[in-house]
Amino acid sequence: MNNQGKVALVTGGTRGIGKAIAMQLAEQGYTIVLNYLRNRTAAKETAAELEARGARVHLIKANVGDVTKIKAMFQEIDEVFGRLDILVNNAASGVLRPLMELEESHWDWTMEINAKALLFCGQEAAKLMMKTGEGGKIVSVSSLGSIRVFDNYTAVGVSKAALEALTRYLAVELAKHKIVVNAVSGGVVDTEALKHFPNRDELLTEGASRTPAGRMVEEEDMANAVMFLLSDKAWMIRGQTLIVDGGFSLLV
Repeated sequence: MNNQGKVALVTGGTRGIGKAIAMQLAEQGYTIVLNYLRNRTAAKETAAELEARGARVHLIKANVGDVTKIKAMFQEIDEVFGRLDILVNNAASGVLRPLMELEESHWDWTMEINAKALLFCGQEAAKLMMKTGEGGKIVSVSSLGSIRVFDNYTAVGVSKAALEALTRYLAVELAKHKIVVNAVSGGVVDTEALKHFPNRDELLTEGASRTPAGRMVEEEDMANAVMFLLSDKAWMIRGQTLIVDGGFSLLV
């Protein structure tokens, strides 16, 4: 696939699932814009890995929960590249506490990073995609907590449900501009983020034993699904959330 000259932005793209997606995009010839928030060392290391594979990489530090920072990030993309062809809305965060222990600040932080970011990143991405007249593709990363209840996951689960609803609205409104919007929802994936879960060991044990596919979901599984939705083969798939969990949710 010839994607030379095309630009892909991966938010939270320097570690975990985001990094796996960025690697596959680089293999397909895209110029990669990597967004990160705190860990500059990890960002530089990932950029170096991508460049070693021949990719052009541009790093942007920005909090995607802040609309001002979002607008500045897309302005920089416009100034440097003059276009955007793909947005992978992957950055995520959230407070993991029981419902009765959640405070307003916990709710606001989680919703801003996981849900509000898609609305305003989607708006800015669409403007750049419309600028070329070629359209583009937007894929977000969600999780099973959007449709199932897990311990300590209230704020994150609700934010992911909002993300999936936004995916449907964006898909319909942006279709006339040749912009395809979808999401991928993952089962339990043993990423660095999972280390922050109070019940991590329980999740891993249950996930491994109850998944019909016989193993846990891996970062590459998520990246493969995202890449399918970003391909022209998925052109007629709009506003959908593709669940990648090895069948785990069928038994919950």
